[in-house]
Amino acid sequence: MAIEKGRGATLNGDSHRFNLPQREADGDWLDAVEHLDGPVPRRRTQVTIEHPRTILTRNASPDIGFSQSINAYRGCEHGCIYCFARPSHAYHDLSPGLDFETKLFAKPDAAKLLRAELSKRSYVVAPIAMGTNTDPYQPIEKDWRITRDILELLVETRHPTFITTKSDRILRDIDLLADLARDGLVAVMLSVTSLDPAIARTLEPRAPHPLRRIEAIRQLSAAGIPVTASISPVIPAITDHEIEALVARVAQAGAREVTFIPVRLPHEVAPLFRAWLDTHYPDRAAKVMAIINDLRGGRDNDPDFGTRMRGQGVWADLLRTRFVKARKRAGLGAERLTLRTDLFRPPEGAQMRLF
Repeated sequence: MAIEKGRGATLNGDSHRFNLPQREADGDWLDAVEHLDGPVPRRRTQVTIEHPRTILTRNASPDIGFSQSINAYRGCEHGCIYCFARPSHAYHDLSPGLDFETKLFAKPDAAKLLRAELSKRSYVVAPIAMGTNTDPYQPIEKDWRITRDILELLVETRHPTFITTKSDRILRDIDLLADLARDGLVAVMLSVTSLDPAIARTLEPRAPHPLRRIEAIRQLSAAGIPVTASISPVIPAITDHEIEALVARVAQAGAREVTFIPVRLPHEVAPLFRAWLDTHYPDRAAKVMAIINDLRGGRDNDPDFGTRMRGQGVWADLLRTRFVKARKRAGLGAERLTLRTDLFRPPEGAQMRLF
């Protein structure tokens, strides 16, 4: 089957958990179409406007460090093959495979909906996390600017926020982030999975070059914005050999802390990842999956709280030991940054803005 250049998934994939009809990626059929009609056109990114009634998502998971989040977009053009958010596309009767990367949803009313939430007397201030499901700085943010709209409101109301991204596009909002950072109201986590461009091109094909992300860490840190680097996910026999080099590099760039999570393969991500391995790393596909199964208690994925983020067994212990030693050599501690919540002021109503 032909591989679509610039896309992460090597197939569209199926989901039988909801209403998505079964599809077959038939290589012989594709070859026949190309023989009769010429090459199949490269699929283009489509964006559908979504008008949700609310914008804040509440979370009570014991191993996640935030209680509420905003996702400005559904789907993600970065195309990271390992993305644990892929299965969420099945809720729309779309595939977690190529549909997830090409059929996106944008929420242009996000800031307006958030303003309404923050105006409620019952609202309790807690940091709002962005980028917990899909990247707030994926390529379409350049035109839609939904993340910037949200940040402008957070600056206005002095509201704390955590931001997770793997894009240097975050530097376009460095003015707003620096404003929040002066009052201890923002922390950024920037993901750098590999320093090898060849690995990055197949692993996360439309995410910015690793060196651009390292430079983003440097510029954010220089502007006084606290940055944690994430080298997640660590993929055995693909990226795990880079742990020490990655930790050293992000520390040199100014990251205050560094974290890692072994690769997770929930629901439809597992068969997509296996197909990706067979395409790009056939020489070690069986080895990679054997180690992942060992990390995940004999399964492709471990959904249990706690162990899902850490892994288990000998391989998990080995990765953790290497990481702790690398972090110590880099002079990084394990301090957790706490954001202020005492500066919050509700947004002004339309009447107040007239005066």
